[in-house]
Amino acid sequence: MLEDWAPPGAAWEKDNVGLQVGSRRDKLKNILLCLEVDEEVLKEAIKKKCNLIFSHHPLIFKPIKKLDLQKDKQSNLIAGLIKNNISLYSAHTNLDFTRDGVSFELARILKLKNISFLQNEEGNQFKVVVFVPSENLESFSESLFETGAGIIGNYEKCSFRLNGEGTFKGNEKSNPSVGKKGELEKVKEVRLELIADAWKLNHLISAVKKYHPYEEPAYDIYPLKNRNANYGAGAVGYLEYEMSEKEFLKHTVSSLKTGRLKYCSGSGKKIKKVAVCGGSGSDLTDAALNSGADAFITADIKYHTYHDARGKILLVDAGHYETEIGSLNAVKRKIEKFLMDKETIKVYKYSGSTNPVKFY
Repeated sequence: MLEDWAPPGAAWEKDNVGLQVGSRRDKLKNILLCLEVDEEVLKEAIKKKCNLIFSHHPLIFKPIKKLDLQKDKQSNLIAGLIKNNISLYSAHTNLDFTRDGVSFELARILKLKNISFLQNEEGNQFKVVVFVPSENLESFSESLFETGAGIIGNYEKCSFRLNGEGTFKGNEKSNPSVGKKGELEKVKEVRLELIADAWKLNHLISAVKKYHPYEEPAYDIYPLKNRNANYGAGAVGYLEYEMSEKEFLKHTVSSLKTGRLKYCSGSGKKIKKVAVCGGSGSDLTDAALNSGADAFITADIKYHTYHDARGKILLVDAGHYETEIGSLNAVKRKIEKFLMDKETIKVYKYSGSTNPVKFY
């Protein structure tokens, strides 16, 4: 369920997402959600009888060279998870890049409307063209749709179909499902076109070979430069009514329940269109400017980025933890909806804070 929404293939290629510790075969009891795992998170999972922890930040990011239970905190956490039969699953940049993920939830917390991606991903889709006999078209296309192909934005089962005629002549080693070996055959076929995300391509081609009626199905694969409607970085939306910069900063503090912000002033105009990116998103400042946003909220902003933005856009550093922690609400809603008929399984959010940043 989670991987249908935030597939691991959508993550940054150097990220480490998915199952970190444990087994997918374990029977699910209760679930604890957190931004990252520490000793207190593990204690709470044990107390609440959770055998699955979901974290946004991966516990295991770099290759592990050794497990030193005397000195290393990470090693002790891994040992504690294993000892207590608790699995750990992480969705990091795949949750950042997916629709209704980290940035979309941040936008909702700020009460933005008409939310869309700030910058859609591109170059991670393929068009697959398959030539199939007319009489097999419907059942065959349904088999391909089940792989997740044919999704464009809010639409599924999207395809293009063009009637034509296919020809083939099998040699002595062939075993044609239509006609006879050694004879030229002409068949009424349909050119079927579908779009698939890169991480679904292998599954789709396997389905083509499995469900196509021909011994040797003909298909083409085209890499696309299209912008992916369902995956991207950041989000942008609109306030219900315009605010001054001071009013908007107050609104941000109240919405995110944070004590303070770092910011530089924008053009002085009223704030209406707002761009956001949960976590370290200052690289998207130019995208926020190009989108026509009046303000951009993210975290971990560098000094010179403020210089570049000053007088152009209200640039706000609201904190890494503060801009990401709300995403657990979205994860909780997704899981609870999926578990609607399984009332014995409880989904908890960690009751404490794992934020290491303090203000003096």
